[in-house]
Amino acid sequence: MSTTMNPTSADFAALFEGSAAAAAMQEGQVIPATVLRIDNDAIVVDIGLKTEGRIPVKEFALEEKQPAPGDLIDVYLDRIENALGEAVLSRDKARREERWIKLEKSFTKGEPVKGAISGRVKGGFTVDLGGVNAFLPGSQVDIRPVRDVGPLMGEIQPFAILKLDRVRGNIVVSRRAILEESRAEQRAEIVSDMAEGDIRKGIVKNITDYGAFVDLGGIDGLLHVTDMSYKRINHPSQVVEVGQEVRVQIIKINPETQRISLGMKQLGSDPWDNISSRYPTGARLKGTVTNITDYGAFVELEDGVEGLIHVSEMSWTKKNVHPGKILSTSQEVDVEVLDVDSDKRRISLGLKQTMDNPWNAFLAENPVGTVIEGEVRGITEFGLFVGLGPDLDGMVHINDISWDKPGDQAIEAFTKGDKVRAKVLDVDIDKERISLGIKQVSGDPIEAASDAGAKRGSTVTCTVTEVTSGGIEVEFGTPPVKSFIRRSDLSRDRADQRPERFAVGDKVDAKVISVDRATRRVSLSIKALEIAEEAEAVAQYGSADAGASLGDILGAALASSKSRAKPAAGSDADVDDRGRLDGPQGEADDLKKLKGLGPAFEKKLNEAGVYHFWQIVQMSDEQIAELEEQLGIAGRFARDGWKDQAADLA
Repeated sequence: MSTTMNPTSADFAALFEGSAAAAAMQEGQVIPATVLRIDNDAIVVDIGLKTEGRIPVKEFALEEKQPAPGDLIDVYLDRIENALGEAVLSRDKARREERWIKLEKSFTKGEPVKGAISGRVKGGFTVDLGGVNAFLPGSQVDIRPVRDVGPLMGEIQPFAILKLDRVRGNIVVSRRAILEESRAEQRAEIVSDMAEGDIRKGIVKNITDYGAFVDLGGIDGLLHVTDMSYKRINHPSQVVEVGQEVRVQIIKINPETQRISLGMKQLGSDPWDNISSRYPTGARLKGTVTNITDYGAFVELEDGVEGLIHVSEMSWTKKNVHPGKILSTSQEVDVEVLDVDSDKRRISLGLKQTMDNPWNAFLAENPVGTVIEGEVRGITEFGLFVGLGPDLDGMVHINDISWDKPGDQAIEAFTKGDKVRAKVLDVDIDKERISLGIKQVSGDPIEAASDAGAKRGSTVTCTVTEVTSGGIEVEFGTPPVKSFIRRSDLSRDRADQRPERFAVGDKVDAKVISVDRATRRVSLSIKALEIAEEAEAVAQYGSADAGASLGDILGAALASSKSRAKPAAGSDADVDDRGRLDGPQGEADDLKKLKGLGPAFEKKLNEAGVYHFWQIVQMSDEQIAELEEQLGIAGRFARDGWKDQAADLA
């Protein structure tokens, strides 16, 4: 430029070019610069402005070729002019910008980039990609977890860019993706040389809960825990260990995922071959408990062969109990083979079958009909459960508790802990049930009454137990049978059909009208007895065809009896050594004067030769006991006071 005050056109041109170049430059850009000179600590460059720029020499330390005066280099324009009037330039930032551009191109094309792990941060590591720092997550370091990353630090190696955000300066890379890609190529080549069924040698590299990974020479195969041995294995470490050389067979190769499944047990013979012939149904064996579950216990019969004892086959008596309370692991037990399914590789075993069936033992010791004693262990709405030992219970149905009370009323008389006597009614071994009866112990009162002569048409002596407006409730026999005499059956005469003329405890004679064993009802009638006695009198003293009235007949009978002389009390006329007579002496019906002695018993006494109360007075206690035994009324004379009444009358 001219030094005069009047610039030339050339000066104007130079000024214009300079201003245009300056206008084209913007801070934050990479621009070309010419090296002017190299000082001790800086390199001076010309960027085409009126000022020069200085760049520290240390920023060129990583350059393969150091710059020389006249060289053209790229620099980063931080500021066009600082306080000293110099441009602020940076070679490091220029290289970083260049690197970002290259990284964006590599990310777009999916190409790997070179870098080195430079440090550790939370969740992973930092990677230097030639001046640009990237984040390497811990899960992306290797295919499998790496415990020590030290050998990888500072080593230049390829990385794949997973994410790139230049605005935020964020880059995420992966070393694992590079390894998987190279591994996939190697796997494809190695797998092509393998076939299912091949037997190979390998080294155990890693052990997990579900198996072990075996290195087959550049490719890993999974040896699952179920393919290690035919016997039960809780953990793979029981069979193999890391670094161990093993012989395995290739079971399956997945062509899509190139995953290889291996097996060790396939190299040996299958213990399940011909299993049915070696373990026939019903065979009794010894085994060892290997595992206990909620539904049963597994028992090892031999190496590789296990059977299951279901919880229902463990005990005859213990129901709904966890198998762990009956058996324990490593326990040796006797079992019986219940079923063998060779296709499903299952053997069903029974433990209780090797023990005595307690229902069989109970039936052998207590046949049906045996009376046993036990404690009430439970009360339900349908019956009582009676303990028959430490493990057995019998059930008394509510219909088998009492003969004369409804079941719901009879069961109220019992509480837990009561001691009861019951009869064995039935033992169902298949259903494991024992049926008991409490009422059967005392016998059926209806049957007992029938056996004692209380049949239809017979006469029984009853005791009044309750008086109601509709009649009287009575009981008779041993054990007592309850019955009800209706008001209309209390007497032949309507005037005497009054229940209130009876009192609780009175003895009355009645005739058995009917016996219904199905409904367990005995119908009695005093009226029917009076009619029967009247008919007997008619038959004895007259005939209905003679035209005589009932009064005439009875009158004639009475006159006949009065015509006989009555012996004085204490007389032994016609009385044998037992105090018996062949016939009545004098008044034939004076036994009616004894209270509680009804027509039926009077008839029985007449048949036994006793017609008068004075005979009873003369009898000794031995003779009376003999008479009672003959009539089946032991203790009746003393209980009803007949002898005392006879003495008072005498």
